[in-house]
Amino acid sequence: MERGVLVANRLWAESALSPRCGRILPGLEQRLAVPAVVSSVTSRPYAAAAAKTAKKDDKRSRQVKEKEKVKEKPRPRRRPLMSKPVDDVYLTWLYRRPSYGLEQAVAMLKRFQELDFTHPKQFVYINVFLDMALQKKKKVEPFSSGVTLPHRFTDEVNKVLVFTENEQEAEVAREHGAAIVGGVELIKWILEDEIQADFYVAVPAIIPKLIPLRNKLKKKYPSTRKNSLGSDIPKMVQFFRECHQYTVEDESVIKTRIARLDMPTEHIIANLKTIIHDICTFKPSNLDPIVQRLVIRSSTSEGLQLNLDGILPQVEKVEEKEEENAGDEDQQKPAQESDTKGELSVCHLQDCLENKRKMTVFPNCQVLGDAGVRSHVVTLQCPVVFLG
Repeated sequence: MERGVLVANRLWAESALSPRCGRILPGLEQRLAVPAVVSSVTSRPYAAAAAKTAKKDDKRSRQVKEKEKVKEKPRPRRRPLMSKPVDDVYLTWLYRRPSYGLEQAVAMLKRFQELDFTHPKQFVYINVFLDMALQKKKKVEPFSSGVTLPHRFTDEVNKVLVFTENEQEAEVAREHGAAIVGGVELIKWILEDEIQADFYVAVPAIIPKLIPLRNKLKKKYPSTRKNSLGSDIPKMVQFFRECHQYTVEDESVIKTRIARLDMPTEHIIANLKTIIHDICTFKPSNLDPIVQRLVIRSSTSEGLQLNLDGILPQVEKVEEKEEENAGDEDQQKPAQESDTKGELSVCHLQDCLENKRKMTVFPNCQVLGDAGVRSHVVTLQCPVVFLG
């Protein structure tokens, strides 16, 4: 029964779609059975490009919305750090980092060494965090320098190269400990890294011939500002052989060693202050101090933050005291002059006015009567000049 119904439906469809002559066109049955597929690319060639731009626009809009959500999201409030812990065991990030006096910190480092059974002659280091900002968005350029410490803590000496073409100067440089001495013949070996030294010293006569080494040596190039260019060869060689060198790292940090832990506390403090005072010379004293934070440690101990009071040079305070003293002197001068000219007679005052002479009467000046008795007292609020 069902098969008969299907055959009847098929015959009806063929008769309805066939021409009037009653024949079915060849291939019509196949066309009815398999529908034609029309490609959207062939019908609209710009459809793929439009779809890509639409996807990009959607992606950009989503990114903008995500950024707006991040901006609108309130930042978590950070709890203020507490000053001093009560218990022996505590979370360090919840409390402010304690700062110690210089003598106290050195004593603590020595105590740490005894408790940890570490080497007693280990080095003592400092980490100096700098404020390189200047006025009008300028900043101090990273620098390197050398300083002679009052108490040496190592027997190592620096390798010094001296540029000179004078045989007498070359002989003097060798006698005072210069490692390498020569003239323009050394330029080729330095450019090829055949010769290297810790410091380079030169006399003024040869400096025009050393221009090819400027880019190679960079901060080590001889200059008068660094005291590596001059005529006093013995002084320069001795200074650079024994000086302690430090360099600014990461644009605002200096990490250098200053002493050995077994040295007396006074020697360690003296070396530290010498380096800090030399660092402070690289920034004008009328601005904020260049040393922002100072940490001291040994080779095996933790870092101890130092209190900067008493370590930085007291340049600004001295200038303020001088200004205050100058102001006090200016205030004392009128009082002293009024004391010397304190008593004037009425006759003397009239004589000055009649003879057209100039006279200055200072504050709190008392005018005497004719008989020398203070019968008339005049109190002036400011200096007055009487003109005849």
